[in-house]
Amino acid sequence: MKTFFKTLAGAAALTAGLTASAAASAETTLIVGTWQPPGNPMNAIVWPTWAEWVEEATEGRVKVKIEQDVGHPKTYFQLVEDGVINAGWSYHGYGPGRFKLPVAVELPGLDVSAEAASVALWKVQQKYFADANEYEGLELLATLTHGPGQLHTIEPIEDLEDLKGKKIRIGGGVQTELAERMELTGVAAPGSKVYEMMQQGVIDGVMMPVTEQKSLRLHEVAPNLTLFPGGMYLGSFSMFIDPYFMEDLDPKDAEAIRRVSGEKLSALAGRAWDQADVEGLEAAKAAGVTIKQLGANDPITLEFRELIKGMDDAWIESVSDRDVDARAALDELRTIAREYEAQE
Repeated sequence: MKTFFKTLAGAAALTAGLTASAAASAETTLIVGTWQPPGNPMNAIVWPTWAEWVEEATEGRVKVKIEQDVGHPKTYFQLVEDGVINAGWSYHGYGPGRFKLPVAVELPGLDVSAEAASVALWKVQQKYFADANEYEGLELLATLTHGPGQLHTIEPIEDLEDLKGKKIRIGGGVQTELAERMELTGVAAPGSKVYEMMQQGVIDGVMMPVTEQKSLRLHEVAPNLTLFPGGMYLGSFSMFIDPYFMEDLDPKDAEAIRRVSGEKLSALAGRAWDQADVEGLEAAKAAGVTIKQLGANDPITLEFRELIKGMDDAWIESVSDRDVDARAALDELRTIAREYEAQE
């Protein structure tokens, strides 16, 4: 009889242990690494919103923890590949030579919102670019762009000649090509260093979206803002996750994460950057920044349009090793983006 009760007690203890173990393993923490200041739209809106979506979609089985500044922005691709963090985001320009295809969306002349551009890039990535495996070692969660890149300078700009030889911070991607064509002295540096560099006179200006007038407080160090119609370029980014992390999840939770990512997440991210531009412009106005809004026929605009001729062909040539129909992809990207914009 004692043996019988011992057996029952042992079975009960084992069952309790297995139940506790199952409960513990049922909840997984997904570590997201991010950078940029807290007020940046990725940190203020995009990642926190996605975290809520993930937790709701997985019925609480996957909890998202967001970690700030786990490394230099250019290292985030590697940090996720190596499993140091489970997910992250970065700027494609920080991976020169690796991410050639997304640069299509950065080319001047698209003239749409970040939301429209982000959705278009996601769709074209899936249709045209996926087989090129530029994200090998990563699972893509979303593609996105910031709003139109504009010119923030210490001194006013009357024409493009004023920029020749000026030290302008560039972030890579299409900005590198623009700097060469404009005969600037391009200074490569992460966005987080721009305020300090301008404050110390290390650079004369920067190409960035208007949101940074508020997010990076550029209104304190860049008293002149020149707005080109449609912007000078767009900056492209991606959000990504460790595929091994996804493999280790219950398949229904991995699928739930995918459901709240993709085009839905791309649209959210672009929309957040668009709203941040509105707030950035308001901050610039409130701070007394001199804002030069260029018209379609302004001499600087016409100079710029002349200067960017041939950039489409240059990009198509640059991706000739990727075995994609680059021209068709670029044309479709622009069509999707403009149709999306028209429906907004």
